[in-house]
Amino acid sequence: MGEQENKSELGLEHILTGSIRSKEEQQKLTPSEVLVILKKGNQEFVEDNLTVRNNSDRIRTAVLGQYPLAVVLSCLDSRVPVEDIFHRGIGDMFVSRVAGNIVNEDILGSLEYACKVSGSKLIVVLGHTHCGAIQSAIDDVKMGNITSLLSKIKPAVEKANSFYKGDKSSKNDEFMDAVCHLNVQISIDEIRSKSPILKEMEDLNEIMIVGAIYDMKTGKVDFL
Repeated sequence: MGEQENKSELGLEHILTGSIRSKEEQQKLTPSEVLVILKKGNQEFVEDNLTVRNNSDRIRTAVLGQYPLAVVLSCLDSRVPVEDIFHRGIGDMFVSRVAGNIVNEDILGSLEYACKVSGSKLIVVLGHTHCGAIQSAIDDVKMGNITSLLSKIKPAVEKANSFYKGDKSSKNDEFMDAVCHLNVQISIDEIRSKSPILKEMEDLNEIMIVGAIYDMKTGKVDFL
């Protein structure tokens, strides 16, 4: 199979043409193929091999409907431009953002809408290095409604404390990374345990739920 044919099969031609994906094109793709598209897009981002899109045209076309490939649960951090790091554009993915990429009822409802109603094939829980929410949870920050939000990250801190042997402070990047990874996994576990809709879709191979970490220094996304 030639390179262009392979791109077409996976829907990668949309990176080049900038067109909005149709419902039929979305439905043809498997969760595994969508994962390949995001990995490929991140590679292009890291290599600065990016495509200029006609966003004005995409905006007008997108009015007719949206059929995103994936939904990403990301941290609030302004240094994590989700569409950019996967080299995607308007109409390509849902992005749900909350500090610490934690799960609550509203997030679950958003993920269910993205997958069950709008047909997205992949859920990515995306943590990142040097996360301020992770740091604040480790430092036991208490401030207004932030206290309640950080309480949802505390289980990851407590689990890391139970096995990590080194410096258990936010000044230790290795400990921060350990908590970050655990926090992503806990969010995935909560999606599966608290959303029967998404759990059933995953069991039927209609969707995949995966975790990933974005490295701020390199731009690379490592899927867990």
